[in-house]
Amino acid sequence: MNVIVITGASSGMGREFALQLDRGLKTIDEFWLIARRAERMKELSKSMRHRVKILPLDLTREADIDLFREVIQEERPKVRMLINCAGYGLIGDFASLSAEEQAGELTLNCRALMEITHACLPYMKEKSRILQFASSAAFLPQPGFAVYAATKAFVLSFSRALREELKERKIFVTAVCPGPVQTEFFDVAERYGSVLGIKKYVMAQPERVVKAALAASCKNRPMSVYGPAMNAFWLMTRLMPQDPVLHLTYRMKKKGDCGCADSGKDCQTE
Repeated sequence: MNVIVITGASSGMGREFALQLDRGLKTIDEFWLIARRAERMKELSKSMRHRVKILPLDLTREADIDLFREVIQEERPKVRMLINCAGYGLIGDFASLSAEEQAGELTLNCRALMEITHACLPYMKEKSRILQFASSAAFLPQPGFAVYAATKAFVLSFSRALREELKERKIFVTAVCPGPVQTEFFDVAERYGSVLGIKKYVMAQPERVVKAALAASCKNRPMSVYGPAMNAFWLMTRLMPQDPVLHLTYRMKKKGDCGCADSGKDCQTE
């Protein structure tokens, strides 16, 4: 049985991957959708042509990851594609945010992604594909978004190393590194602060980001960076010293150049 495994499938990028792949693939028997919100996945499954297995799991809980391991070991599918989209971030200075919630970012964005990948690999064959959701935040440390950016740097580094390890097995790994995307992500992120103003002008639509990511995966590219603005940002982080950029973005945040100073809110500085 050929399956596609998608984490974070109840909304945002995970949902969009499911919809686009459902329309475009004929050789897949079943989609395995993983997220906490079962009702949302049930609604999504009604609009899909393929058979869907709904796995209502909270990937911050080790017991739920163990449940996933049990399911995959019992059914032994051929995992043709793994797409790790589950993740979240919080905007605000590190010291002002809850240590517990920031630890949750590490658990979901890093550990869960690694453990789901490890669980799927024994069932992946030649020409299977892995898409790991990183972010343009992986390119540069982010004052005011410190833990999230650090988790995404982990995802990018892990993905590039894993890609090299799996070359001989002809399993292809692509790190997806978009900038801001118009999804529910920012509903969570903005609980303690608001998005840096410039981000709203480069906010991408999930449909386009997913289309570009799938195209990059099909071309066996190591990374997918959507749009000219984020490609320019990636190039800048390669060419410019990082310290002046970090200083400038944090000064913008503290001075309220993004328009948040009067409101007393923090702002994101990706």
